[in-house]
Amino acid sequence: MSRLVRYSRYLSRFKTPHFPRCQHSTLPFSTTTVDYNKPSRLDPPPIRVALTESAGRGVFATRKIGAGDLIHTAKPILAHPSFSTINTVCYFCLKKLTSTEFHGKGVAFCSQECKENAKVFYEVETNADWLAFDDYCRNKGLKYPLLVKRLACMVISGAASSESLDILQPSNLSHEMVSRDEQMAFLTKKWYNSVLARIRINAFRIELAVGSYEDLLSSASACIEAEAAVGNAVYMLPSLYNHDCDPNAHIVWIDNADAQLKALCDVEEDEELRICYIDVSMDHDARQSFLLQGFGFKCNCLRCSSGRLVKCAKLFKRKMLT
Repeated sequence: MSRLVRYSRYLSRFKTPHFPRCQHSTLPFSTTTVDYNKPSRLDPPPIRVALTESAGRGVFATRKIGAGDLIHTAKPILAHPSFSTINTVCYFCLKKLTSTEFHGKGVAFCSQECKENAKVFYEVETNADWLAFDDYCRNKGLKYPLLVKRLACMVISGAASSESLDILQPSNLSHEMVSRDEQMAFLTKKWYNSVLARIRINAFRIELAVGSYEDLLSSASACIEAEAAVGNAVYMLPSLYNHDCDPNAHIVWIDNADAQLKALCDVEEDEELRICYIDVSMDHDARQSFLLQGFGFKCNCLRCSSGRLVKCAKLFKRKMLT
């Protein structure tokens, strides 16, 4: 079965040599844990959101969670297909299209339900000429403005508040990290920049991988090489997960943009659940560089702290020998 995989936020940002993270929407995040052996049963997720000592808000386990357990599911607030897949995935949920798609004006949906749900932005979108905007984004390799456009259409239609993303982490991005091109400030420049900054630091790249769930981690590198992204999405609850270079949880996408948060190892009650925003296989210096340039923070997780100690010890040894 084709599956959409995992926790790679960094891929949405670092695809160039320059190293480029009031709910009104009909796409609310889910706070349920699904027992697939008992489809009719929906339990509250075993998590709570609370302040951490050093990283702002975080997500904590309210009970012991076993390795491989589903923690909760989440529907996107916003999702948009990539330009390369816009004709092969559903324009609403990003599911791969079959021969039974439901067509709109130049795009297609995987079901009549998705076509109906897309009315919250699609009717407004089709009443405007976005050709120049889309061409500009395509030529510049920009994807986050497409999510801003989608939110703007939802605001105009009355389906979302202009403050829908305000609860997400405010950005500390530098001038160079956020495009301020006047061509894209189609509401107000202040609103556009605020929304774009939050989307940029919180968006997840949804990747297509092939294999069983057990193969997800081992196939992640192949995913990266295959440029298998079907689009990008922003979620509410998953965006509150903090980063760790040795994570105890990750995100899996199966069939569409609906996310599943799963435990990578046993998690104890009151332990913070963390995901990895970047490629866990990178060395210490590369991880630090990616996180600082992409997310604006220096990682002090146990793995990075240990790496710094090893590096300092090697430098000290080298000085003693010279």
